Amino acid sequence: MLPERGRDGRVTGLARILGTRTAWTPAGDGEFFCPGCGGDRNYQRLTGQRRFTLLGMPVVPRGETGPVVECAACRRHFGTDVLDHPTTIRFSAMLRDAVHTVALAVLSAGGACARTSLETAAGAVRAAGFTDCTEEQLAALVAALASDTSQNYGEPYGPGLAIELHEALDPLAPHLAAVGRESILLQGARIALADGPYTPAEREVLTTVGAALTIRAEDVTRLLVAARTPS
Repeated sequence: MLPERGRDGRVTGLARILGTRTAWTPAGDGEFFCPGCGGDRNYQRLTGQRRFTLLGMPVVPRGETGPVVECAACRRHFGTDVLDHPTTIRFSAMLRDAVHTVALAVLSAGGACARTSLETAAGAVRAAGFTDCTEEQLAALVAALASDTSQNYGEPYGPGLAIELHEALDPLAPHLAAVGRESILLQGARIALADGPYTPAEREVLTTVGAALTIRAEDVTRLLVAARTPS
């Protein structure tokens, strides 16, 4: 009997006799966003030991492989970098906190005294997930922030506020599409414009927001102009 050959002409019978197999060992678990399922799922982190097999039986160690992440639902394996993507719940919290921080920063820079700015800010924060946010709560937070920093409304903001913006926006930016990052900047711009043209301090805050969201400087300028045009 002639040996079986593949399309490239090589003998394939050996593949049925010799092969490799990976034995996986659990090394941790948790919850992640599964790119295969498209949602939050439980996972196991696995490390593997590869072995040569003879007639399907493991015989000789071939070395370690992995680690990998195995989805508990679809059982697909992914590289461990998949854990860098936040779960849906975590992503929602990051987005909510980012919008809240931007709103407070813009209000602190010059719009906190105007009811229209407070109403615009509260609407944005409620839409982001803080459903019980009120204008009065935001006004109280801005007043407390001004007291802590000894800063008057409309004055250039200090380094502490810039740090807060970067802490809220830097981790979020890689997980947002361009339209999502621009939307956050535009929300801040609308808060600033609710009581009139941008003040220098408001522009400075919005420029920092754009930089933290990795929006190019020329696009920040374009968006701030576009926000002034009635839709």
